[in-house]
Amino acid sequence: MANVPALPAVTSVEVIDDYVLRLTFDDGVVGDVSFAENDWCGVFQALQDPTVFAQVHVEEQFGTIAWPGDLDMAPEPLYDEARKHPVAATKAS
Repeated sequence: MANVPALPAVTSVEVIDDYVLRLTFDDGVVGDVSFAENDWCGVFQALQDPTVFAQVHVEEQFGTIAWPGDLDMAPEPLYDEARKHPVAATKAS
C-alpha cells in the first residue's frame, strides 16, 4: 500500500496588500499568494470588494482559508503557489 502524503493545512493568514495574502502552513512553509489578477465571478464575486477580501480567515476544520458566506479554497493550490513565493518565517518575540 502506497503512503499518501498528508494534505497541507493553512495555520495562519495575513493580508499584506490588496489581494495579497501571506500564508503559513503546518509544515512551516510560509509564502505570499497574490490574487490581484483574479477575475472574481460566480460565488466568489463578492471578493471583488477589497474590504470583503480582507475578511479572510483560517478555516481550521478544513485547513484552508475562507471568507464570510462559506467561501473557501482548496489548500493544495494555495500551498503550491506559496512555495513559489517563499518568505522566511519570523519568530514571535
